Amino acid sequence: QFPLVESGGGLVQSGGSLGLSCTRSGFRLGPYNIHWFRQSPGKEREGVSCITPRSDGANYTDSVKGRFTISRDNGKDTVYLQMNSLKPEDTGVYYCAAEYNPLSFPCTVGGDEGRYELWGQGTQVTVSS
Repeated sequence: QFPLVESGGGLVQSGGSLGLSCTRSGFRLGPYNIHWFRQSPGKEREGVSCITPRSDGANYTDSVKGRFTISRDNGKDTVYLQMNSLKPEDTGVYYCAAEYNPLSFPCTVGGDEGRYELWGQGTQVTVSS
């Protein structure tokens, strides 16, 4: 059983939008940076975005800047990734991961996966051309 649970994936046409969620019942996400990763067919898993515990910092990989928005609601222990203007190259399995950061230092996207204490099982996003 995976500690985190992603939802919201699906099939969408190029230019469309999807919203992903990351949560886990009974688990407080508050002290954690939450990161989104994706793994596209034939490629290594890559970092997409991250957000600090207090939402005072967020970062994105260059290919999604201006199109994706990460946010969180600590009261609901949920982190969101709103994806707009989707492209076929956004296709992949999207994962969320948690990095313990109780002092809300800035987050950096991706990096050594050994930094992340918790992962989800992933949700499939498919963008058709």
